Amino acid sequence: MRMLMYFMVMMLAAGIARADGIAAREGWQVLPTSLGYDELVENLQTAVKAEGMFLVTQASASSGAKGRGLTIAGNRIIGVYRNDYAVRMLEASVAAGIEAPIRFYVTETGDGTATLSWKTPSFVFAPYMDEGGEPLAELAAELDAVFQTIAGRAVASR
Repeated sequence: MRMLMYFMVMMLAAGIARADGIAAREGWQVLPTSLGYDELVENLQTAVKAEGMFLVTQASASSGAKGRGLTIAGNRIIGVYRNDYAVRMLEASVAAGIEAPIRFYVTETGDGTATLSWKTPSFVFAPYMDEGGEPLAELAAELDAVFQTIAGRAVASR
């Protein structure tokens, strides 16, 4: 019985640890920072605009939970795109249009810092490469660089 209890506690602790951060995974960039959640969100929004891109969508489960009187770790999804990229994407593959805008994900960790994560545009558009060919591959590579630059600006301390 004691071993069963120990096992259950260890499984629960492992689950909590996994829920606290974003693990590296195929096609993702994950940048832990020393910045607080609100500061990273603000930096990201500023960096998106500085790079000539647009904040197309935003969603936050933590903001929604707060409105319900609940407190959960901060998280915000920020969809980023620009119309000239959208037109080029659709010229290459109409099906790829479902992936726009491409999203950044800001998550708060247990120690009060935040992590910036995103699926690289090349990874996001990979399922459409047979249809989109070289034009889509070029667009994805260009967007990979844009997203990397935005992330670099966002995580740099002011």
